[in-house]
Amino acid sequence: MARDSGPQCKQCRREGQKLFLKGERCLTDKCAIDRRNYPPGDHGRGRSRQSEYRVQLREKQKTRRYYGVLEKQFRNYYSKASRQPGVTGENLLRLLEARFDNVLVRLGFAGSRRQARQLILHGHWTVNGRRVDIPSYQVRANDVIAFKSGSGAEPVVRDATELTSAVPAWLQADHDGLTAKVLRHPDRDEIATPVQEQLIVELYSK
Repeated sequence: MARDSGPQCKQCRREGQKLFLKGERCLTDKCAIDRRNYPPGDHGRGRSRQSEYRVQLREKQKTRRYYGVLEKQFRNYYSKASRQPGVTGENLLRLLEARFDNVLVRLGFAGSRRQARQLILHGHWTVNGRRVDIPSYQVRANDVIAFKSGSGAEPVVRDATELTSAVPAWLQADHDGLTAKVLRHPDRDEIATPVQEQLIVELYSK
């Protein structure tokens, strides 16, 4: 499976805000944004011209890194979103939110999307009773997600649930039984991603 194996803290510093790529570490004083709140590299502290294209590109890169999606995957999501009825930017975010790895993070069953991908790839989760080992799997309304009984990763999942303060309204979670249900697709105001999706639409519309 193709994935970005580069330094995660540098990605947060490059975008200038926390993308919560390292789970619990992002909530401590070890977070790179708190310690060095400027872009990485020799010229990180220098001033740069904020052109319209630059702003749009940074928004796209931030969204792609937030969800842990590669460039080609992201473009495919955008193409699919543009073919769907409704607002393209909102459709794009809904597709990204419906990724299995992201849903596990929203439910509180994983501390980060990278951890969620590892749990999925190792076959620790089922959807509607069937094992799903594809992180990009698109969950649907009424899907039932459950932790595979007997899996050795249960302590990791239990630790992750302790970091969760709330579960979005479009999801339902049972942290004691390690099960969940997808109630529906999220509305835009229920998506906590810190991005302006209209800038991404403008970038791809050029």
